[in-house]
Amino acid sequence: MTSVKVNELISVAGQPDAAGFAAFAADGFAAVINARPDGEEPGQPGNTAEKASAAAAGLAYSFVPVKGTEITEADIRAFQTAMAEAKGPVVAHCKSGTRALTLYALGEVLDGRMKPGDVEAFGQNLGFDLAGARRWLEKRSGQVADVKAFFEPRTCSVQYVVSDPATKRCAIIDPVLDFDEMSGATGTANADAILAHIESEGLTVEWILDTHPHADHFSAAHYLHEKTGAPTAIGAHVTDVQTLWKEIYNWPGLATDGSQWDRLFADGDTFEIGALKARVIFSPGHTLASITYVIGDAAFVHDTVFTPDSGTARTDFPGGSAAALWHSIQAILSLPEEPRLFSGHDYQPGGRHPRWESTVEAQKRANPHIAGIDEAGFVALRQARDRTLPKPKLMLHALQVNIRGGQLPEPEGNGRRYLKIPLDAL
Repeated sequence: MTSVKVNELISVAGQPDAAGFAAFAADGFAAVINARPDGEEPGQPGNTAEKASAAAAGLAYSFVPVKGTEITEADIRAFQTAMAEAKGPVVAHCKSGTRALTLYALGEVLDGRMKPGDVEAFGQNLGFDLAGARRWLEKRSGQVADVKAFFEPRTCSVQYVVSDPATKRCAIIDPVLDFDEMSGATGTANADAILAHIESEGLTVEWILDTHPHADHFSAAHYLHEKTGAPTAIGAHVTDVQTLWKEIYNWPGLATDGSQWDRLFADGDTFEIGALKARVIFSPGHTLASITYVIGDAAFVHDTVFTPDSGTARTDFPGGSAAALWHSIQAILSLPEEPRLFSGHDYQPGGRHPRWESTVEAQKRANPHIAGIDEAGFVALRQARDRTLPKPKLMLHALQVNIRGGQLPEPEGNGRRYLKIPLDAL
């Protein structure tokens, strides 16, 4: 298999066959990065076969699949991580090598080792057309909101800091409070990583925002409020969820007025983050209280749609509705601005790297729960899928727990365990 040497660390190549992996090993490569999604053409070996061929040849293997028009910063950073973790030279491939070289070149630009204006000439010197990389950089330079994502691998949750580059004001969205199920202990490593980023970038926190009450993790909003003084907010229909919790958890003392947050956002409410204009869209279906934040040219769509290869969110929690989720998704996909869409989870299908950013166009074209499906078809598909899913571990744990904020109560003889968790962490 012929490869093109970029430098001592990396070469790029077109699609290898099974014998090509042995040839890579013989040429002194230590690792292969597969940047090609499965199913692009008949006869393509695919991720599973390539992983096996790499193992047989003694090569490390990473799956960082991208489509040329849909590359995101998460893909670029995953490509860089795969390179950094290799124990020697890397060969990266796609169908022709262009996407692999694009990922490398974009990483060099983002890290300041290459100027944007030099990208196309860099590609031409190696025999590749990197006009797509130039267009990606041009589009990125026009983005209004800066978005930094933090992936939490235990629950596959994505936390965000969205900021206004002009004023350095920011908001934190869906922060995760660490939780150990066996001990009932909580921690703040994820939240502290967010705070460290905010400090390093010289940002000021204006809002701490939750999109909905989470079933698979606690929110770190309360902790971050104590650290920053910024107000907390969630959707106004959280009161409906609290009413359900009050009965489900046998929790007579629970205040069901949403007073655990500083502000409850209704559909259509607006606010600002520095010079960024933000508005709220009520997006029920996954929960009764779910909302979407549209902030500048970014929409934080939480657990409605995931990246196109991952479908949509479950609707089998108390108060969930597949029909309601369908209408929420249609509203998001009808946004006139067509912003970047940022999802709340990524479960890494096929063992690929974590991804969380997509577009309206990509969702309509490639999401199997959306493309070519009407409401009735979606409801049937979503409900069938939900019946196959296990309950989140945190939800199962909570069903055995009478969760209370403030003081740790004494056992009441009913076999329940108790956690000292702030009410707004649920």
